[in-house]
Amino acid sequence: MKLPAIPIQLRARHRALCAFLLCTVLPVGLAAQDLADLQLPLLPRTTEEVARIAAVTAPTTDFSAPERFEAKPAGAATVRARTNADAFSDPSANIGLEGRMTFNLGNGLFTRPWVSAPSSTTASDGLGPIFNARACQLCHLKDGRGHPPVNSDEPAISLFLRLSLPTDKATEMQAIADWIGSKPDPVYGRQLQNFSLPGVPAEGQMHISYTEIPVTLEGGDVVSLRSPEYSIIDPAYGPISPDLMISPRVAPQMIGLGLLEAIPSGDILSLADPDDLDGDGISGRANIVMSSEFGVPMLGRFGHKAGMPSVKEQSAGAFSGDMGLSTPLHTSSAGDCTDAQRDCLAAPDGADAETGLEVNPESLDLVTFYARNLGVPERRGPADPEVLQGKVVFYGLGCTSCHTPKFVTGRMDGDVAQSFQLIWPYTDLLLHDMGEGLADHRPEGRATGREWRTAPLWGIGLTEQVSGQATFLHDGRARSLLEAILWHGGEAENARDGVVALQKTDRNALIRYLESL
Repeated sequence: MKLPAIPIQLRARHRALCAFLLCTVLPVGLAAQDLADLQLPLLPRTTEEVARIAAVTAPTTDFSAPERFEAKPAGAATVRARTNADAFSDPSANIGLEGRMTFNLGNGLFTRPWVSAPSSTTASDGLGPIFNARACQLCHLKDGRGHPPVNSDEPAISLFLRLSLPTDKATEMQAIADWIGSKPDPVYGRQLQNFSLPGVPAEGQMHISYTEIPVTLEGGDVVSLRSPEYSIIDPAYGPISPDLMISPRVAPQMIGLGLLEAIPSGDILSLADPDDLDGDGISGRANIVMSSEFGVPMLGRFGHKAGMPSVKEQSAGAFSGDMGLSTPLHTSSAGDCTDAQRDCLAAPDGADAETGLEVNPESLDLVTFYARNLGVPERRGPADPEVLQGKVVFYGLGCTSCHTPKFVTGRMDGDVAQSFQLIWPYTDLLLHDMGEGLADHRPEGRATGREWRTAPLWGIGLTEQVSGQATFLHDGRARSLLEAILWHGGEAENARDGVVALQKTDRNALIRYLESL
């Protein structure tokens, strides 16, 4: 099978890693090894393993058949592909009986609806007082993506607004170069909570209006893109600051998180090319964030701007920000309440007498285990001729410059499901400038208002089956995979323009390939 007449942009995997780490990321006196994978300590690789990994993760040049192991995107952790809405809810295939028992306990906490305190159900009280959802799975629908409200009368649950104000760079994270100063709004905090308990006003409501933008493709087909505009209406605690920066965030799918966490930091950082030294137009950057668990800078991997370094910290942040629940990492039982919200701060909490927390350490660990071990479904039809042709187009357009197909996870001591697996997530977990069309103009850590983390593509073809709607991108504005592609700009502009110029058969093949992932 021959490649189409589109330049291949396969990124070099060797970068000036040492200079990048020591000169532009790490504080003075902090060694590169301190940016290690502290949450999942990895064993060093042997010389033989390094050579094997380089060979197995090298980009393919043969598109006549699926690559070896391509049908198993999570390696031995891959699960069967269900045909119902439970496709993202199976535990990783290799966690064993004891692991499944722990997984089921975590699932019970993940799906549990929390209630206000005080309550007779003391194990699940403490919700709010202001919040975005009563349960984790109300945002991550069936462990899949959330979506925007279907109409103006539907409350936003799985889409919310991040909030912040600009601040002087020198006041925060002085030691980390390129950190962009921002701070929570002193009245409305870090995100807009649109629900609340009786007696405490909700902060306000998110309003979305859309403008349709037509895009004409080669051959005459027209695709309409909906461009959203966000605002806050009915603010309950005073006027909105004119300097407030808002960013919509839809809940992402949950599969394969433990495997992404198990990719060695060095393998991700080796793909970074912030100054585009290889001249391919792609300038991936790492987001380096301060770990609330370990108290040191770590590589950001999770969230739409890679603002969280681990599954545990992502989970704890959601408990606090989305549901107003205290954990060992966020000990305030008032969640995102601010000093300006006195009724919120004075409301009863559900902290237990032993730990002083609403989500105790054991519960946080169970939810973390559950999130780390949601299985990635096997590929559907990887040998189909149209799927293979779509793979040709995907590689030919240079999509793999950001959506890196393959990694090998680190080797961990003990029986760990994520250890030393060949995985196919189609992400480099780096930040990329995606252009003005997708810009939220709100920085996060080292990420600018135009940068977003490359989203993993595994399981993307099952989105509608799992979540009930096929919406994509950080705010769910795209109603199809083609719309999502056409929103790509900045570093991905050439690839997007290549899709616009494709013949319809190749464009259909590309979508078919993505749906098979």
